[in-house]
Amino acid sequence: MFGSYGCDIVQVKLEKKKHLINFPWFCKHIKVKTPSGECFEFPCYCWLVDDKEVIIREGTARLPQDDTNKQRKNELESRQKIFRWNEWSPGFPESIDAKMGELPKDVQFDEEKDSDFKRNFLKDLVIDKVDGFFESWKDIADFKEILVHYNIKNTLLENVMQDWNKDYMFGYQFLNGCNPVMIRKCMKLPDKFPVTHEMVKGCLKKGCTLQEELQAGNIYIVDYEILNGVPAASSERHLTAPICLLYKNELDQIVPIAIQLSQTPGEMSPIFLPRDNKYDWMLAKMWVRSSDFLVHQLVTHLLKTHLLSEVFEMAMYRQLSAVHPVYKLLIPHVRFTIAINAEAREKLIGEDGVFIKVVSSINGAGMGKLIQNAMKTLTYESLCFPEDIKARGMEDVPKYYYRDDGKMVWKAIHCFVSAVIKIYYLSDKAVQKDVEIQEFVKDVACFGMNNSDNFPKSLSSREQLVEYLTAVIFTASAQHAAVNFGQFDWYGWIPNSPSTMRKPPPQQKGQVDLKYIMESLPDRECSSKVLGTVWSLTRTQENELYLGTYPDMYFTEQPAKEAIKTFQHNLDEVTNIIKSRNEKLTLHYCYLSPDKIPNSVAI
Repeated sequence: MFGSYGCDIVQVKLEKKKHLINFPWFCKHIKVKTPSGECFEFPCYCWLVDDKEVIIREGTARLPQDDTNKQRKNELESRQKIFRWNEWSPGFPESIDAKMGELPKDVQFDEEKDSDFKRNFLKDLVIDKVDGFFESWKDIADFKEILVHYNIKNTLLENVMQDWNKDYMFGYQFLNGCNPVMIRKCMKLPDKFPVTHEMVKGCLKKGCTLQEELQAGNIYIVDYEILNGVPAASSERHLTAPICLLYKNELDQIVPIAIQLSQTPGEMSPIFLPRDNKYDWMLAKMWVRSSDFLVHQLVTHLLKTHLLSEVFEMAMYRQLSAVHPVYKLLIPHVRFTIAINAEAREKLIGEDGVFIKVVSSINGAGMGKLIQNAMKTLTYESLCFPEDIKARGMEDVPKYYYRDDGKMVWKAIHCFVSAVIKIYYLSDKAVQKDVEIQEFVKDVACFGMNNSDNFPKSLSSREQLVEYLTAVIFTASAQHAAVNFGQFDWYGWIPNSPSTMRKPPPQQKGQVDLKYIMESLPDRECSSKVLGTVWSLTRTQENELYLGTYPDMYFTEQPAKEAIKTFQHNLDEVTNIIKSRNEKLTLHYCYLSPDKIPNSVAI
């Protein structure tokens, strides 16, 4: 069935009758050829479930102010009843009001993804029974036992296992590891971290004082204040809020020069130094890495990529019609995001999830407190990659490949978004008059982000819209890739990033030996679960859709298709630049190579 407007076909209606054996049908697109030979395209890419009808608009993208079809309003009213906001946990961004088995068919995993996901998570169950399952490990080398099930030959993990306890490797991870967003330039030491020149002079360039190196911009800091006051899971799983000072040495390496294992200086919170007893220094670094693991998993990874991308997806479905050009632009970048988050809420971060019950030092209450702390400081500007790099003073630090590659990918996405927006918005006024875009942005800030003042509630120019949509796409694709796919490389060797610590942090120097360290590190059960989990989380689908790969053609107009081709060309150039650079490096940095960045948060 179709309606016509002059000679143009403006929509078709599909109906599937309900039968005893009632399989859903998936419609990709419909093409209609008129008797005069004219062709009309109707992108659909949705499921027909039960006996509900689906009305598909002709594929030309239209802004709401240029569209008189009443179906647009009906479509959004219907979607808003299906995609309802819900507070899963106090203080969290809002998410979909549905559990895994209740999700709308259009956002569920397809058969291939569902099979991949189940197969990868079974690996976790297969490898987790080692001898003395609930005991401590006897020696650092014993952690190799749980890696025998994995092929780690010629991988980054091999380098990590070899050099994990060296100071250069510890510092390198703040630049190019799983959590490359914590480090910032330090021009003035905070009062709560009273490091003196006498403490660190042996680490500094000969003849230079600590104050001179601060002023020269060679000192960096990582502060886990966000963990302060967060309750630990139990008396057997501990956490703290350390501060670490780092130095750019004459080899252009970032190395640690001082660590305090709390936010409160004093006799019971000494500042650990590289010249201390080797076990004191080793354990201090382990505590920093363990804290980094928690902040990475729950803030950098879960909150700032998974949960934020779900907020953007929910607002998109609720406020943007399928014929809106921004809907067509964003839809490939929200693929499977609601579904993977629903799985995470049940299997990973729920009360019975592996992360809460076994893996980490945090329980449900602690996770809630940490997310609430993070939400207070989370800003829209921090999602804009160049702004975040600048805010942390990290523009010129050497060997910061996360920054170098991220800037190239951000630029490619920004150019693509700008090209598409200029096709459909001829002026800033068009953005201001677009009620759907304004409601989309407002829905993100007022509902998804709990009425946050740190997110814009309206947009007034094409430039603002381009930056906003670039941040949405970059967060879902590149940023998630950067903080997700290195987990097996960096967390696969448990001593490098312990997910939990079973002994409290030392309050004096000279009290630690190897036995105490082994009793502090995760036991065999926890280690096995961590390994299985991070392995699973770093698997991509066999037929993964990488950045700029759009097999479902939502855009039907030639200028938009040309913009996509240019985007793909620019991404290929970035991939080649990164490949050339990596050929000269011992430790390759591949997480932001476009050919390894999935379009969306899908794992």
